[in-house]
Amino acid sequence: MTERSAAGTVRAHSPEAAAAKARRWGAFYYAEQVLRVMKSYGWSILMYSVGQPVAYLFAMGVGLASLVDNQGTAVFGGVSYLTFIAPALLVSAAVMTAANEFTFPVMAGFKWRRTYYGPHASPLTPEQIAAGHIMAVTLRLVVQSAIYFAAVALFGASPPGSGWAGILVAALAGLSFGLPLMAYSASLTEDKGQFALVMRLVVMPLFLFSGTFFPLDTLPLAVRWIGWISPIWHGTELGRVVSYGYQEPLVLTLVHVAVLAGLAVLGWNLTRRRFAARMGQ
Repeated sequence: MTERSAAGTVRAHSPEAAAAKARRWGAFYYAEQVLRVMKSYGWSILMYSVGQPVAYLFAMGVGLASLVDNQGTAVFGGVSYLTFIAPALLVSAAVMTAANEFTFPVMAGFKWRRTYYGPHASPLTPEQIAAGHIMAVTLRLVVQSAIYFAAVALFGASPPGSGWAGILVAALAGLSFGLPLMAYSASLTEDKGQFALVMRLVVMPLFLFSGTFFPLDTLPLAVRWIGWISPIWHGTELGRVVSYGYQEPLVLTLVHVAVLAGLAVLGWNLTRRRFAARMGQ
């Protein structure tokens, strides 16, 4: 760390001052490091953020929606099929991104590349390292969701008003799923295909059975419970409320917020404990 004197020369901070700044702002320093790594594959992130929503929205909103809307819109609350699925796709993209960012990169930090241990040799605490990782991913979720929302708006699937709040809903949904998964990833010492199983047996079923493409109450009870426990369903329903005024009891809306926030807080507490245990504190 450096500082500029009155004479214009640049000199390094004293070790004590540098350590004090690290102890105070360590989470932000590590977040910067993670963001710099993301910048190295920024084009991939951009293409994922733009290409996927455009492809999904075109397929569902122009292709399938033309068939579904011909049958009437009553089952979708009186809105077009494209308007109905847009908040779900926004939330689902954030959850899938969180699933990717909080699995293999966490394992790499502890085992493959051991990128967590270098900062930990400085005054940064395990909690600051975990928080920095989370802050960087949260920023990615917000930016990605904003780009996704812009694509949704261009397709006319987000009525004017409070629809932009769906960006924050999507980021919260991503954290509500990603932070418990981050705690799980931090507990693993060997990669035996656990993450592949999570993607196939957890993420995809939640995506398919969370009221993403049709109302949850049209599903059989045998699989409807998957939606009830799914952060994707809670985020999707909340996203529909802020996007186009989806009608549901206020109590249920508050339940969606409580579930998403509760899972995120639980995941953070488990994560910081696992990081501290893995790094010897």
